[in-house]
This record gives sequence, C-alpha cells and structure tokens, in this order.
Amino acid sequence: MEAKDILILAIESSCDETAASVVRNGREVLSNVIASQIVLHTQFGGVVPEIASRKHIEKINQVITCALEEAKVDLDDITAVAVTYGPGLVGALLVGVAEAKAIAYGAGKPLVGVHHIEGHVAANFITSYPGRADSGMCKEGLGTLSRLPGQAGLEPPFVCLIVSGGHTHLVIVKDYGEFEIIGRTRDDAAGEAFDKVARAVGLGYPGGPKIDQAAQKGNPHAIEFPRARVEGAPYDFSFSGLKSAVLNHINHAKMTGQEICVPDLAASFQKAVVEALVSRGIQAAREYGYKKLAIAGGVASNSALRAAMAEACRENRLEFYYPETIFCTDNAAMIGAAGYYEYLRGTRHGWDLNAVPDLKLGERIKEKV
Repeated sequence: MEAKDILILAIESSCDETAASVVRNGREVLSNVIASQIVLHTQFGGVVPEIASRKHIEKINQVITCALEEAKVDLDDITAVAVTYGPGLVGALLVGVAEAKAIAYGAGKPLVGVHHIEGHVAANFITSYPGRADSGMCKEGLGTLSRLPGQAGLEPPFVCLIVSGGHTHLVIVKDYGEFEIIGRTRDDAAGEAFDKVARAVGLGYPGGPKIDQAAQKGNPHAIEFPRARVEGAPYDFSFSGLKSAVLNHINHAKMTGQEICVPDLAASFQKAVVEALVSRGIQAAREYGYKKLAIAGGVASNSALRAAMAEACRENRLEFYYPETIFCTDNAAMIGAAGYYEYLRGTRHGWDLNAVPDLKLGERIKEKV
C-alpha cells in the first residue's frame, strides 16, 4: 500500500441494508459487505422502519469487522470514516451515524458525513480491485465485484439521472460533490411506482426487480399507458398518473371479468417509465451541451432502462455510464467513493453529527470548524 493512499471506511444504514466498505482513493473497492433485510421485509410488503433499525443494531458490528478483514486492513490503516447521515429512515440512519462517530472517536480518525444520493452518483466512479473474487460467510447479499468495460475514468462534469425508490432527480454534476438539480419528480419516484404496481398485480416486494423480470416475458406494446409531462418544467417527472392508469386498468379488468396478463402489463408499464426517463435524460444532455450521461440509484439496475439509455446515447453520440448492479442498490462502497471526495475538499464533521432524514441534495449541515 502506497503512503499516499487514502483509505475510507464507509458505513451505510439509511434504509434496510446494513453495509460497510473500504474504498481506496475513491475508486477502488477493497471490500463491500452488505447484510440485506429484503427477505425479512418481504412478508410486510415493504420496509418496516422499527424492524429495520433493530436489525441494523444487530448486524452493524459484524459487517464492519468483515469489511476490514476482507480489505486486509485495520483501523490504524484507515484515513477517515465516512457515513450516510441523510436522507433516509431516521432510526436506521442513527444507527450508522452513532457507530461511525464511535469508531472515528475511538480510532482518532476524521469523521465525514455523506449525502446518500451523492453516494449513488459516486457509484459511477467505482472500479473494483483487480483480481478480486468474493467468498466468505460474512458477505450477505454481496454480488461479484468486476470491472465494467469502458466504465473507468468518469469525471465531472456530466448529466446524471438518479432513479430510486425514494428519489427521481435529473442533475448536472458540475464537480465532485457539486450538483445542479434541473429536474425532479413532482409526486411518486419511479422506484415507488414500480413497488406499487408490483404489489397491485401480486408480484410482491421489492417491486423493481419483479417488474423487470416479468416484463421480459411480456409485450411492451400490449397496453398504451400515458406518458405525463409537467407543463413549464420539461425536465420534471410525474408518475402518479401512470400509476393510477395501471390501477384503473387492473380494476376495470377485474370488474369486467377479463384476465390480466401480468407480463404484458409489466412490460407496458415499464416501457412508459423508461421512455419518460430516457427522453428527459437525453434532452438535458443535448440542450446543456454535455457529452457524458450517467444513471444511478436502484432503478439504474433495470435492464430495460439500461438498454434503452445505451441505445439513445449511441444515437446521440453521448458517452453512457452506469454502475454495476451491486453498486446501484444501497451499499457502502458508493458512500466510500463520495466520502473520499468530501474528505479531499476538507469536509470534517464533529461529534454532534446527527441524522437528517429529509436532507436535500446539495444541502450541507454545518461542518466542524
């Protein structure tokens, strides 16, 4: 390990994944350990905040120990501790923030608070450690780390479409940690719409992967669902009307005794969401004059979105970037990547750092003087 290397121990607990990672120089993932609660919350049809918080408490020490062991480092080797402090579920966030403060204080390391959505964007900066393969009992929910062809070397500025269960934003990434929001959802986030439609047709939770899987067997042209546009705001999104149209279609079919073809419905709904996302992303990149377009967030792993965006970028001669699937959903490696650049810009937080469940992108709480 070079003396100049900066190692970030990152912690993520904003929702229902307890995660820890060690990231070197903002780009190389030395470890990425995730304890997922999906199986637990599936029986409730969604995340139960109180249960999520208790599970974070049970798992957080274990995932941090595993992350350090997998990276073959100890706390003395760590440069700083980064942690998600918002947005997210307040109880879940508090577990990670308290743990990070305790570790940073005990080890005498700087504490760096990271915005969760900034972490999703930073997932596009990640390349994996060459030659690594994943094994071991402590890596719950961890996928294979591998280098994606053409993905290394993304640097600002670029346009980024952030799509997850709680957020749908279209932003210009001016520099590391510097964002200009040019579009956002006016109602449901895209991932939220996926979850609600999946629940309505009996596919269950989490809705995004279930809809994506079902759609691959269906006809995307079977049902014509609306594509909403917000008057006077060309880059904003609205998915509540689309969700309502799907629910009305289901209710009408039930009342008239018609059989619902779930794959066709899933494919048609997914096509409407993807077209809304792709069209705005491409339009923003062209009108603002950027040659690089990235996607981030849990819905960035959707196969139809990736394929459609890749094709649209080829047609418009844009460079297209996307994280590997394991870095799209909540993970600590992305927090380590974002934390590295926050550390370089001098961000340091004190022991009064608190969870901010409604933290806005670009908003920063007062840092340690």
